[in-house]
Amino acid sequence: MEEPVNIPEIFGSLVFTDSEMKSRLPEAVYDSLKKTLSEGGEIEKDVANAVAGALKDWAISKGATHYTHWFQPLTGITAEKHDSFIAVGPKGTAVTEFSGKALIKGEPDASSFPSGGLRATFEARGYTSWDPTSCAFIKDNCLCIPTVFRSHSGEMLDMKTPLLRSMDLINKEALRILKLFGMTDVTRVVPTVGPEQEYFLVDRKAAEKRRDLMLTGRTLFGAKPPKGQELADHYFGSLRPRVKEFMRDLNSELWKLGVYAKTEHNEAAPAQHELAPIYVAANIAADHNQLTMEKMKIIAEDHGLLCLLHEKPFEGVNGSGKHNNWSLETDTGLNLLRPGKDPASNKLFLLILVAVISSVHKHQDLLRIAVASASNDNRLGGNEAPPAIVSMFIGSDLEDVLNTMAGMASSNTKGASRKLESGVKSLPDINRDTTDRNRTSPFAFTGNKFEFRMLGSSHSVAETNVIINTIVADELRSYAEFIEKAEDKAAAIDAVIVSNYKLHSPVIFNGNNYSPNWSEEAKKRGLLNLPTTPDALPYLVSNENIELFARNKIYSSAELLSRVEVLFDKYAKEVLIEANTMIEMSSRQILPAVLKYQNMLVDTLKARSELGLRYGSSAEKLLADRMDPLSTELLFLTDELKAAVSACSVLSSSREKANACRDNVIPKMAELRKVCDSLEEITGSEYWPIPTYADLLYGV
Repeated sequence: MEEPVNIPEIFGSLVFTDSEMKSRLPEAVYDSLKKTLSEGGEIEKDVANAVAGALKDWAISKGATHYTHWFQPLTGITAEKHDSFIAVGPKGTAVTEFSGKALIKGEPDASSFPSGGLRATFEARGYTSWDPTSCAFIKDNCLCIPTVFRSHSGEMLDMKTPLLRSMDLINKEALRILKLFGMTDVTRVVPTVGPEQEYFLVDRKAAEKRRDLMLTGRTLFGAKPPKGQELADHYFGSLRPRVKEFMRDLNSELWKLGVYAKTEHNEAAPAQHELAPIYVAANIAADHNQLTMEKMKIIAEDHGLLCLLHEKPFEGVNGSGKHNNWSLETDTGLNLLRPGKDPASNKLFLLILVAVISSVHKHQDLLRIAVASASNDNRLGGNEAPPAIVSMFIGSDLEDVLNTMAGMASSNTKGASRKLESGVKSLPDINRDTTDRNRTSPFAFTGNKFEFRMLGSSHSVAETNVIINTIVADELRSYAEFIEKAEDKAAAIDAVIVSNYKLHSPVIFNGNNYSPNWSEEAKKRGLLNLPTTPDALPYLVSNENIELFARNKIYSSAELLSRVEVLFDKYAKEVLIEANTMIEMSSRQILPAVLKYQNMLVDTLKARSELGLRYGSSAEKLLADRMDPLSTELLFLTDELKAAVSACSVLSSSREKANACRDNVIPKMAELRKVCDSLEEITGSEYWPIPTYADLLYGV
């Protein structure tokens, strides 16, 4: 029997927390550091050296031999370059050292990471600099120092810097609003995030037999299995032993790293699962989610499993998202999105609520871009994934409150009981929440937060929250400017709530986003429908969006242009890797296997003929006749996909490549898959060269 895990004992044991730093530094040094961090400015050399020394001693006591500047480039994952603590001592001896300079600044190669043209290959210098808002931690015997990443000329090359900027921005504008409500005791407003992480676990040995899973993270071929998720028996079902052991080890490793791993369960699709953490500040949530994804992959291997973070690993069942639960909290413990017992009289809540509604309506394009990728395009629009049309769900109760205030028609649900009675004497009644949940809504209010459900499983949460923080802060600024000038502040607050709700209420849709009539209704409301990534990305560099980010000092024009270039390039590369993988599997695995099976059928027919048996209506003859045109079509479609890939590859512009992938390559991939999946259904299982969906989904 395994020893029980003592959560309080191990939690944060591999993290250099603020309390750990305080206990290891002289009081004057600690106070000097905290003052510099709160007021800005350069950290004094003596202070930096003292912090570095304390970090080194702590890390070595935990078994670390190396350190690294851990950063988040535009790849969407993390990067690290390790240096040991070793140095040359007297008479050639080995000693350990770590200076304040090494803590504060590093110099990785900036030309080998995506930069969207900000860096040429010969312009290699880049800088990482210490991000003291995130705690250092130990991973694989290496001290990891969270840092930001920029070029030699100062442009941002990472996802962390704009996130920190957006957090400062929304803090500034939210404090202005709170001051108008007399809340002068609040000194900090922090956007908090809790990203629910969905993922699949499959047997690694089976997965290694499929080139598509190993190279692209998803199955490019695969006929529908006899059983998928129709019975809903996997959702919240009991955990299988291998999965439970994986989750136990994952939790332990995450707790050591200070990640508040809270909820775990089976998701709706077979082999699909979810992990949800407790909400923390957005920048910490971004760090923790990157660690979570990394640990999932590593620990899965320890258990003979493969963790799939692709948004759509299997056709026909749920894809994997990362639901971004976002809220605003003060340093006094107030959640600004908590309605309270009487939402109608909570004007602060209603003002913040309307600010979010207005910002989502104004910036649908940016929210769609925040989740744009080739992989996520496969997921959006079905199996509990919201469609590509950005709308909001706030529930009928809150809609009635706002409609009443604005003098608009209500949904006639006011007055519904807050109590849910069980009808059983031994069971207590429970309170009903202010809102229901809408699993099809892209941006749903769920009680004290907004759940943005469009984000893909493999995505970094940083960029998404940069956009949410920025658009809401920009809206709050306009509200503050109007109310601050008014003599009657209370009347001005009501006017802001009513006027903005009336103008932006078309973005609210509490119904079924999968309804076949919704796209037409959304069009009437003026909502954007951007089904693919190449459709969405040009909006990022519209004049309005360039101005939005510039006035809020989040991105310069050059940085925004570089990011759209990176996204177009990444989209095209991902599609072309998938297409080339399909070509290889079709040519070298599937077609030879199908022909081998056909040859067996032909040999059987010849044997029947030699024995003088009739075969004109035999099963072998009928099956061979059915397979022959399909195998021929498989060959032709493979050649057509090759031609489409070749035509796309010679294009010089990343935007042209992305559009060609969408218009020419992806349709050919779909045609090839359809034929291949039809052949799988009629080819003998002992001949089929790759594990089937049933093998993968039910193999753990």
